Amino acid sequence: MSFKLVNLVARQGELRERAAQERAEFALHFEPIEKSLSWADKGIDAFNFMRSSPIIWTSAFAILAHYKPKLAGKVLAIGGGAVKLLKSTKNLL
Repeated sequence: MSFKLVNLVARQGELRERAAQERAEFALHFEPIEKSLSWADKGIDAFNFMRSSPIIWTSAFAILAHYKPKLAGKVLAIGGGAVKLLKSTKNLL
């Protein structure tokens, strides 16, 4: 191999070692909040699942409306207000 290529391979090895060391140091800072971050990640996954399957929302609301119509009305009012609020904030951004 040429001299430049040998130097590049050696430099690449040094940079990989340095990156691994920096990743380990960076991970130490997040160790105390790792559990709460994993819960947040699970919550985001659950939200995305619910958002991608509207049949679950429809079925749950139909069951609620059948057994507790007054509560279903309140849920519908709060949900409608929340949707309006989200749409207005989305338009502002």
